[in-house]
Amino acid sequence: MSDTIDIRRLNKPASPTPRPEEGVQKETGGIWAFLNKDIRLFGSSIPDKVREGFYMELSTLLEAGVDIRSALDLIIKEQTKKKFGTLFAKIAKEVEAGSTLSAALERDGNFTAYEYYSVQIGEETGRLIVVLKELAEFYEKKIKQGRQIIGALIYPSVVMVVAAGAVSFMLTYVVPMFADVLKRSGGQLPYITRVVLGLADGLKRSAGMLLLIAIGLVALAWSQRNKSYFRKWSTRFILRIPLVGGIVRKIYLSRLANTLSLLIGAKLPIVQSLRLVRKMIRFYPIEYSLEEAEKDIQTGIPLHKSLEQHSIYPIRMISLVKVGEEVNQMELFFKRIAEQYANEVEYQTGMLSKFIEPVIIVVLGLVVGVILIAMYLPMFQMGQNF
Repeated sequence: MSDTIDIRRLNKPASPTPRPEEGVQKETGGIWAFLNKDIRLFGSSIPDKVREGFYMELSTLLEAGVDIRSALDLIIKEQTKKKFGTLFAKIAKEVEAGSTLSAALERDGNFTAYEYYSVQIGEETGRLIVVLKELAEFYEKKIKQGRQIIGALIYPSVVMVVAAGAVSFMLTYVVPMFADVLKRSGGQLPYITRVVLGLADGLKRSAGMLLLIAIGLVALAWSQRNKSYFRKWSTRFILRIPLVGGIVRKIYLSRLANTLSLLIGAKLPIVQSLRLVRKMIRFYPIEYSLEEAEKDIQTGIPLHKSLEQHSIYPIRMISLVKVGEEVNQMELFFKRIAEQYANEVEYQTGMLSKFIEPVIIVVLGLVVGVILIAMYLPMFQMGQNF
């Protein structure tokens, strides 16, 4: 690969990530989803699937010998939604006016630094087709991971919502009907019946208040979502959730390693690579650790030494990074790390789905069973008295 890559634009001072006490952390247009936003255009998001298709189709057409202007025209004609066609038409117009593709992407404002700097490197080294394929593969993996998480959680989530609704309905409407009958019978009600009746009465009286509290908490979380203290607290909470926390952690580590592999493979200096990744990943522990790593590397501290100071990185990953630095093969080792964590995420999301489903069914059965026993037990006692 050529060593004449122009990285002058990358050497601009980067705005430091604020510490927890420094207030609001501005959004930087991150490209990760599970907790990140998609590109925005006219108030609606451009899905990662569209970006994947754009980069894949463009690389395929260029590889077939089509010039970039004609390739962009073909992509525009294939768009079924006007807003996407308008976006790509704007880019094509700038390219036709003599702009490079990377500059057009940067000026458009809807693409991340990772995307247009990667394209710039591809243009300057004659590897544009390779870079476009890597970008398409990057988004393909991101989409796949998102689908794995959704697939693992959608069924349990639906079952939990339905179960909560069913139990609330029983406690709010069905149990009070039994309560009138039981109170007329006189005598001491069983303990379990008194507990269920108390829960039903409390739920009926507090339903409105509980709904307002829930709405208030959601609104508060939404208003504070970009503040450093909230991001720090929320990510810690997510990482401590059994099973789910481990999967979320590995998803971000996989994306971090995959992105660093691509950037280092393009011969981008490690400090600039970390800076670009930090701008993209909207996950506080990694974002903060990469800012610290930038400073440490500039003072001569190896990357693995800097990363091992942060608990988000497991010992296994630190060891692989250390070996990669020692043999000067960081691109290869980051690629292996990304593949390992991607495979683990795929396996664990499948296991999570299989584990949660029976647990929810058992818990739901127990809750409904307890309610039924509590209601019918006094009736059985009344029948024995006659």
